[in-house]
Amino acid sequence: MIREVIVVEGVNDTKRLKSFFDVETIETHGMGLSDRTIDFIKEINDRRGVILFLDPDTPGEKIRERINSKIPGLKNAFVMKKDARTNKKVGIEHASKEILEEALNNLITFCEPKDSLSKEEFYELGLSGEKDSAAKREKVAEQMHLGKCNAKTMFTRLNMLGIDKKQLEEIL
Repeated sequence: MIREVIVVEGVNDTKRLKSFFDVETIETHGMGLSDRTIDFIKEINDRRGVILFLDPDTPGEKIRERINSKIPGLKNAFVMKKDARTNKKVGIEHASKEILEEALNNLITFCEPKDSLSKEEFYELGLSGEKDSAAKREKVAEQMHLGKCNAKTMFTRLNMLGIDKKQLEEIL
């Protein structure tokens, strides 16, 4: 039984999670996320806690960003795109039980950015501006369970987690 309510994008995500776990979900209906649903998520978070578990694609990230900006301190679960896809689609409804369990066992809560990592350090580590930057970001994202990130998103998430240059050097 998962105590928190899991926020997903749609009915197929709910079906997938319920096939493996004793869980309750709130569906955002994709990009159709309403202010009313956000208010409901906030109310549920105050009572039981909420885990955001959205698809590892652009719409999923936009929904995650919108909800996190309106309700600070939520738990976030991430799967990598490569672990949640078919030939044509990407989504948590395509992830295996093991991948879903790993994501739910490695939750991340973002807080206000701490400036633990400067832009200069981020570039020095090669996380942006180099041919292999995307591969380096993917390695960091996998290791830290951050989901796939572009440079700007990764920089923000690392600072929201208080990660510094030394910690990243160990990963890389």
